[in-house]
Amino acid sequence: MVYFSWVREAIGSGEELVDVPPDTATVGALVDWLATTSDGHARAFADRGRLRAAVDQAFVGLDAGIEGAREVAIFPPVTGG
Repeated sequence: MVYFSWVREAIGSGEELVDVPPDTATVGALVDWLATTSDGHARAFADRGRLRAAVDQAFVGLDAGIEGAREVAIFPPVTGG
């Protein structure tokens, strides 16, 4: 797992290795499970509408599958100008 911006600050770490439960099939399910692992995770993932994700460095929706993924990143919406 890799975290950026205020997500990283809420969790207290920019990355972590996790043993994902075998029935966790999507990014959204992963976020739901992670939210139960600490108060920081719960705060970071409280409003799923404020989250974006990438699987193996490709932007995906929270409904994307994670089977075989080497990296999942969670971050706030990206803006640019």
